[in-house]
Amino acid sequence: MFVEFFNIILKSIKLDKSLYSDKKNYGEASIYYSIIIILLTSLINIVPGSAFLNHMSAIIDIEDAKGPSIRFILIISFIVWVIKTAYLYFIGVVIFPSKSTSCSFRKLLIVVAYANSPFIFYILIFDIKLIYFTFIPYIWYCLSLIIGIKIILKYENYFKSIVITLAPQILFFIWILSQHTNANTGTLI
Repeated sequence: MFVEFFNIILKSIKLDKSLYSDKKNYGEASIYYSIIIILLTSLINIVPGSAFLNHMSAIIDIEDAKGPSIRFILIISFIVWVIKTAYLYFIGVVIFPSKSTSCSFRKLLIVVAYANSPFIFYILIFDIKLIYFTFIPYIWYCLSLIIGIKIILKYENYFKSIVITLAPQILFFIWILSQHTNANTGTLI
């Protein structure tokens, strides 16, 4: 059982397409593996978060800066997991399905959790000097999710998968640029 769980994490990190196409990875135990991956990665996310919090509290000169509780982090992680999956389900299955798309919400929940595996490398970001490396596991996660969405929703190419997966980030980036442009002209939205 542990070997199977470890293989899921390794295949996700290696961006192995067989992880998402193999039906045994969506069996009865897969939802439990998914929950463990979300728990594990959300707990590991505390490491770079605490390094950033310690650095910022030293700069601002705050003595007792405390981060969020572990319970809060776990609850938010599960909420974000379900919201991300609901977004992908609504956009990928309801609005923009391919001709052969037949995917359940449960399968998509598992795909999103499996794609979170690269976040395990956040444990290496224990110092503020390494904080910029947080983008590497995030990009890795995006690639893993793009591959998973393409395979599970049976898209013919990666374009739909990339657009569906990265649309929130692209919209956020456009909004940031518009705010920067508005700040230069003196108006803020």
